[in-house]
Amino acid sequence: MKSAWLLFSLFVPVVVFAKPSFVTVNGYDVEYEMSGNGKHTVFLEAGGSAGLSDWDPIFKSLAKNTRVIRYSRIGNGGSEHVVKNYSSEEYAEEARLVLEALHIKKPVVYVAHSYGAYIARRFAATYPEWVSGLMLVEPASEHDVDIMRRIDLTKAEKEIAQVKLDDMKNGMSNQYLDFWAKRPLPSYPEIQDIPVTVIASIKKYENPPLLFFTDEAREMWGELHSEWAYAFPQGKAVLTNKSYHFPQKDEPDMVVQEVFDLLGRINH
Repeated sequence: MKSAWLLFSLFVPVVVFAKPSFVTVNGYDVEYEMSGNGKHTVFLEAGGSAGLSDWDPIFKSLAKNTRVIRYSRIGNGGSEHVVKNYSSEEYAEEARLVLEALHIKKPVVYVAHSYGAYIARRFAATYPEWVSGLMLVEPASEHDVDIMRRIDLTKAEKEIAQVKLDDMKNGMSNQYLDFWAKRPLPSYPEIQDIPVTVIASIKKYENPPLLFFTDEAREMWGELHSEWAYAFPQGKAVLTNKSYHFPQKDEPDMVVQEVFDLLGRINH
């Protein structure tokens, strides 16, 4: 069975980079790319087991008008491979160390996809002085299985159990144990009042493979993320019915526009 967002990280395009740059973090080589100039620095956090290629569709467009940094977490992409049961707290700390190693002095606009949203939220909650704005693109949520259970508890429990087995069978990317070990996961209410944007997909599936992809679940998914975003005084929710889990690939112009909209809301 191919699962819901829990296995989206398995569908990552393979891209070969000609001349990657590296910085050392905690003794490991971390792949990164930094380009562009501007008042703000956009920091891109990839989803799941993806590397910096997660942002290929929009990286150059962003760099035309602002400074942008993307990187591959340790164990992913072209960064040093290591098998470890990472927590989002550890990933957040390493993200901070990457920024320090690159001599970034001002707060960043943190843009994160899928599982990367766990890290971005933990980062924003732990290091508020480092974040001036936050964008979550199709963020993995602690409430996804709750949505399934609300629709059909018995069926949901069977599907969730199978998804968990599939995750483990498919190699246990460094973050999976962190996810499954934390139920319920925190919603990070300690994130400060900063401009926030959430982009979530409500596109319908013709043949939903799981309860999570049914029409009812899609509507609940949009409501959940809208509620989270608008809990912030400077929050904004963007619900798209034109792409599934990879809006930055399917709707790159829209995502770029929303990033620049977020930049415009900072310090205004």
